[in-house]
Amino acid sequence: MNNVKVDEDIRPLSEFRAGVASFVKQVNETRRPMVLTQHGRGVAVLMDVREYAKMQERLELLEDVHRAEEQLAAGEGIPHKAAKARALKGLKR
Repeated sequence: MNNVKVDEDIRPLSEFRAGVASFVKQVNETRRPMVLTQHGRGVAVLMDVREYAKMQERLELLEDVHRAEEQLAAGEGIPHKAAKARALKGLKR
């Protein structure tokens, strides 16, 4: 995901209401999220659906890594050699 450009991608909610189509077009073209503000505070983020899907996939992967680290810390893991042997055995079936 591309980084937010402060001068282009942070806009008041009132402007968004007045020009929804142009905001969606900008987000789709730039692939950058847009932060919508109300009374000077961020209240919502508008982002391209493909970028959102990519972000969700990365988040799922990070959650898997975190879960694996917790399992290893709890002594629930198996040695690399044993894991490799299981994987290879499964491939031979």
